[in-house]
Amino acid sequence: MENILPRANAALHCDTTMANKDKVNKVQIQYPCRWLYKVIGLDPERLHQALVEIASDESCTITPSNSSPTGKYHCLNLEVTVRSEAERNSIYTALKAHPQIKIIL
Repeated sequence: MENILPRANAALHCDTTMANKDKVNKVQIQYPCRWLYKVIGLDPERLHQALVEIASDESCTITPSNSSPTGKYHCLNLEVTVRSEAERNSIYTALKAHPQIKIIL
């Protein structure tokens, strides 16, 4: 019984500390910067076209990534220069809303 109590207290302290760190230590991103979106969809050609439409910036790079073992899902990497958090979030929102895109990482 003596060992159970200290472990429970230690876990509680650890969880509290981690929660406080998340609030205080928000990651700071320096803009402009290159940002990578991993985008997953069903048809690689249509997925590529969707990325071209959304990221019309000439500095974007689209490269193939993995496909599922069955070949149903395909992943493309979209790397683009973002100038602000608002622009980064705007691109994410546009990707999320596109019908060809199933998942964004």
